[in-house]
Amino acid sequence: MGFDPDKIETFLQNFEKRKTLIRNFDGCLFLELYRDKNNTNLFFTYSYWKDEAALENYRNSPLFKEVWNDTKIYFNQKPEAWSVEKLVSIE
Repeated sequence: MGFDPDKIETFLQNFEKRKTLIRNFDGCLFLELYRDKNNTNLFFTYSYWKDEAALENYRNSPLFKEVWNDTKIYFNQKPEAWSVEKLVSIE
């Protein structure tokens, strides 16, 4: 997610307020926010979900709608999303 530089602090405050709610959402196993070290207005959320149904349940929830509506207004570029499938465990 790319943000207008003057909106980053507001985004971070909003994320801080809601991260526990997202982490405690049914099916969320992990959530972190990362910031690009070279392009400091670029952020990534990285999350693990129990399964695709749990992620879709979150995406259709009032919590997601609230978070998304309060976040997208600060973007300065189109956001991207990726889903990956675990293929091999190296544990």
